[in-house]
Amino acid sequence: MAEGYFTAGNIAGKSRNILEEVWAPGDRRDIEFAPDRAALLVIDMQRYFLDGSSHAFVPSAVPVIQRIKRLAGGFLDRGLPVILTRHLNTEDDAGMLARWWQDTIREDDPLSVITDELMLPGVMTVQKTQYDAFYRTELERALRERGVGQIVVTGVITHLCCETTARSAFVRGFAVFFAVDGTATYTEEFHRATVLNLSHGFAVPVLTDDLAARLAE
Repeated sequence: MAEGYFTAGNIAGKSRNILEEVWAPGDRRDIEFAPDRAALLVIDMQRYFLDGSSHAFVPSAVPVIQRIKRLAGGFLDRGLPVILTRHLNTEDDAGMLARWWQDTIREDDPLSVITDELMLPGVMTVQKTQYDAFYRTELERALRERGVGQIVVTGVITHLCCETTARSAFVRGFAVFFAVDGTATYTEEFHRATVLNLSHGFAVPVLTDDLAARLAE
């Protein structure tokens, strides 16, 4: 089922194509990226999804890593928050995830750790148990304390944890920017569907290069 629809060679062109298909000129241009009010959210970039030996491996997430890393560097250089989530479960908190997937990510599993490439000095880590990174976590408090009004969503899996978290951020009053080339999932169809759906009322689809350029201004 897993497709390598993003590769190092095609991710720039393919992601821009997806963006242009769903984002007509003039759409919600009144919602502009304001770097100094923004935080970067990196969802579940754990070896569980990034290691080829894992049954949950997302091939298209591998070329996304360096794009997220560059974006995180831009945020950190400006003293802006970069928050990484780590998905972990126990029998007590897995809920329907355990019934749906018949699998959990345990803390003692070596594949549960976040990839070293994104564990940059100054990042914050939040542990979560459900698709929604706001559900019973300290994420919202951390954002409010830092005066954040905008969130850039990156990570995996596009149509599950990333999309659910983007919607949850929206209903909490945050302006949401969804990185087309900073997220990945198992198929291009899932990826495109999420970007299309979110861009119709929840989030502004963006490219990491464009955000990085704004941060460097």
